[in-house]
Amino acid sequence: MAAQQRQSLSGPAGNLEAVVEQGSDTPSFVAIVCHPHPLFGGTMDNKVVTSLSRLARDQGAVVVRFNFRGVGESQGAYSDGIGETEDLLAIHSWLTHTWPDLPLWLAGFSFGSFVAARGAEILKANGMPARELLLVAPPVHHYPFDDIEQTGCPVTVVQGDDDEVVPAEQVFRWAEATPLAPDLIRFPDCGHFFHGKLVELKQAAASHLPG
Repeated sequence: MAAQQRQSLSGPAGNLEAVVEQGSDTPSFVAIVCHPHPLFGGTMDNKVVTSLSRLARDQGAVVVRFNFRGVGESQGAYSDGIGETEDLLAIHSWLTHTWPDLPLWLAGFSFGSFVAARGAEILKANGMPARELLLVAPPVHHYPFDDIEQTGCPVTVVQGDDDEVVPAEQVFRWAEATPLAPDLIRFPDCGHFFHGKLVELKQAAASHLPG
């Protein structure tokens, strides 16, 4: 069974536009994928986001991708990653209420990776840690990733060597220094949006799904 539904879910700043995809009648895990920067055209329909969502769905997950506040049909306004983390936690609450007791795969691309990382830290502090956290092209130069010290789960970072938005060397230095001790996967000859590399990105992410 493969099903896709557009839904309007309740969030802290109003309703959130979401797409829920289910790859199995008996899902083995739940997944949330966070999109890139709202002020630079980032939406839940970004190709990296939809590729990672399809991967999780095809591996038997119930996966939610959603528009942050102020994007598409989602109500509210941009909130520098802080309010967007609240949006993520609202989505997580709905998802785990609907499908309880399943492990969580949490992923984010660019700005969305900061939201995912903050969300993972809060979930851990609340006794509900994710099973796996995937950060794709995390903008460590622009957001306080150094403040995130515990997620309670394995962390994977995927970074293109030729990223024109996020300075790759800064990501590599952060990955080496952070107590999150992520598994770093480097993509040579790859820019920020993984053009021509989406299949390889899915393959890299596939080995880090809850299993």
